[in-house]
Amino acid sequence: MKVIITGGGGFLGSQLCQKLLQRGMLTGPLGAPEPISEIVLLDAFFHKPAADARVRQVKGDISDRATVFATVGAEAATAIFHLASMVSGECEERFDDALRVNLDGGRNVFEAARAAAGRPRVVFASSIACYGGEAMEDPNTDLTKLTPRTTYGMTKAICELLVNDHSRKGHFDGRSARLPTVIIRPGKPNAAASSWASGMFREPLNGETCALPVRREQCHPMTGYRTVIESLIALHEVPENRLGGDRGYVLPAHRVTPQLAESILREVAQERGLKLGPIADAFDARIQGIVSNWPVSVDGARAAALGLPHPPPLKVIVEQYLEDFGPGTR
Repeated sequence: MKVIITGGGGFLGSQLCQKLLQRGMLTGPLGAPEPISEIVLLDAFFHKPAADARVRQVKGDISDRATVFATVGAEAATAIFHLASMVSGECEERFDDALRVNLDGGRNVFEAARAAAGRPRVVFASSIACYGGEAMEDPNTDLTKLTPRTTYGMTKAICELLVNDHSRKGHFDGRSARLPTVIIRPGKPNAAASSWASGMFREPLNGETCALPVRREQCHPMTGYRTVIESLIALHEVPENRLGGDRGYVLPAHRVTPQLAESILREVAQERGLKLGPIADAFDARIQGIVSNWPVSVDGARAAALGLPHPPPLKVIVEQYLEDFGPGTR
């Protein structure tokens, strides 16, 4: 089996690749487990060369139709994980690029899947930014109307509808995972409006100051990166006859505030003898305005009923980050 991961050079893409290499098998289009012979990573940039002979890196832009079609190919046994995307803050500043990359890029991936033999399974990484405005509930469910109030969320919602319609027409077997904010991402802050969610853990754990752009009581749905990777794979493995017509599933998540994060950090630091950096108020009206149009909580019961995992306790997510990316791990 050939596996395609768009956005394969990014954090989640690289984590997914490693997990699939360890797993070694995925369910094929005929419903039986098949060995993974090749994983193709498509991205605009890669931090380092692939270390496994089964991995091939393709440097390119998903908005380029020819590149996407050449990468996906026409093999009968193919699985596609579509993760590539411009992030939320970038999309608000660069509307035309957001449409080109997130929307046109998504269409390219879906059309390439449609052209491939064997009706491949396609897992699309959507976002809770699909929710917004007056239709929001507490909590938001898969039945909550999608009325996004950001360009990023709009492109994700449209791609979810495309996945549903392609699947209805039999072009491919699609599934959309509506991701909460994923924590704790290593490295430096990025342009995502949710970057503070990882930063309020990561920087203090590194002994650095986190400049917090939102209010300390701001509630936001969050889940761990290990859980997201497990969920993407689990969603791929669900038999199609259990999915129904709506292929979009919001993942279970914790309701987290900066106040709660700070409390958990203190607990972990005390147990491990760590010296934390401070979380400093650095209110940014632009970031707060974007985040205020996102959900404060979600109900992932429908995904859980398919067997997708709940995230572990917040403290465990912090401990997992320290295990994978903490001091002395690199």
